[in-house]
Amino acid sequence: MRPIETLLLLDTLFMVLALVVSRLRQPTVLITGAAFATAFLLLHLLLEGYRWQMVPAYGLCLLLGLGIVLHTWPASRWRWSRPFSIASGAVLLVAWLLPNAVPMFQLPDPSGPYASGSLTYHFVDPGRSDWVNRNAPRELMVQVWYPVAKAATGEREPYIPHALDFGGGLGNVRLPGFFLDHLTLVETHALRAAPMAAGLERFPLLIFSPGANGYRQHNMFQVEELVSHGYVVAAIDHPGAARAVVFPDGRRMPHDATLMNIPRFFAEPGFGEAIFNYLAGDVSFALDQIMMLDAHDPRSVLTGRIDTARVGVFGVSLGGLVAAEACRQDDRIAACLIEDVFVPADVIADGVDQPTMWLSRDADSMRAERWTEAQIGLHQTSMHAALEGSRTDGYIVSIPGTFHLNFTDLPFTLSEPLAKGLGLTGSIDWRRGHHAINAFSTAFFDRYLKGESSDLLLACWEQFPEVDVISRIAGMGGALWPH
Repeated sequence: MRPIETLLLLDTLFMVLALVVSRLRQPTVLITGAAFATAFLLLHLLLEGYRWQMVPAYGLCLLLGLGIVLHTWPASRWRWSRPFSIASGAVLLVAWLLPNAVPMFQLPDPSGPYASGSLTYHFVDPGRSDWVNRNAPRELMVQVWYPVAKAATGEREPYIPHALDFGGGLGNVRLPGFFLDHLTLVETHALRAAPMAAGLERFPLLIFSPGANGYRQHNMFQVEELVSHGYVVAAIDHPGAARAVVFPDGRRMPHDATLMNIPRFFAEPGFGEAIFNYLAGDVSFALDQIMMLDAHDPRSVLTGRIDTARVGVFGVSLGGLVAAEACRQDDRIAACLIEDVFVPADVIADGVDQPTMWLSRDADSMRAERWTEAQIGLHQTSMHAALEGSRTDGYIVSIPGTFHLNFTDLPFTLSEPLAKGLGLTGSIDWRRGHHAINAFSTAFFDRYLKGESSDLLLACWEQFPEVDVISRIAGMGGALWPH
């Protein structure tokens, strides 16, 4: 919880005790407690901002304040009663539990030598029609994070800049639409429009594609870590596929449930591949635009600092399908990281030309998450088929105990007991899971975009012995080498 929230709840605890304990039930004590509660509540709303998880605390402050006024007012006949005490205690319990169950959170400090800056761009593609509104051009919102000096200061970017309707739920859990509105109050480490790190170094570019019904910031644990190690990361909000895309003029495009029909992706390969290929066009168009920013950034931040000859792509879930198709279609992409999704049939048929890593989990972990055997079979067999058909280096990295949403920021947004109880996260300590994802992601891109030693990948295997790795290395006779 945030500092003033904590002070507010501690003061409400004091007021409940003052009403219950006869020695404390003195007018001066009660009025002082109410005065502090009023001050903390106003400071919290002004400085930290309202969030719905604190509503029971707000209500308790009003309830206790009214009770104290009635109890201490000379002309009032109302006095403290046991039912009032019990009710206050019950509300206090909820007021403490709820903000901790759905917490404000801080992203972990990245481990690399750089801090991060952030800029957001609106790109319009006159050469393609939007897939929902065929009479309009395709528009994208792309957020770019880039390395800045560790000592840089400035305004931090919020986790998400606009409230999104989460009524569609997380995983199979239905939620009220406002459930994650407080994410607009969470700060990332990224500094808005900060100057790029000093020097002339050109940093490799990574393009991130998020999951279906997701949003471009939902893998910030991974994005910030990669940026800290010297990468520019550009994340795409795909209109129609994202939960909602908010354009600079205020227009909102919600996700299209007809097109984002996940069961049809499994049941009808042709239906899914048409969508994945269209969204892969977003990746290529975003790459075109970022190459133009490297030539001339109108904001004078990115010009001449992006190495567009060293480009990778990564994505989770739907974004992994999009990443795979983008790698198939666009030979400017030199490395492909695909997270927790099957491989499209057309990618397997054409063969994989770029070094590729599939980050996923074992079949038993998928069963624990209640995936169907058909889905598990497609997921596992397609990865191995793509690896066996690869014409270059490839890796399958399975992290046991992970569920699908363990590959995103979801574990930050709910308390661990609640997330596990709802079946949203697996048996793994999610922090260790994130560390493994970051270690393998960074080592992979360092190997294939920066030309670092393959010993980095070996070091990951040694650091996470529970992770199962299968690799296929070009020039080694096409043999499979399990860890």
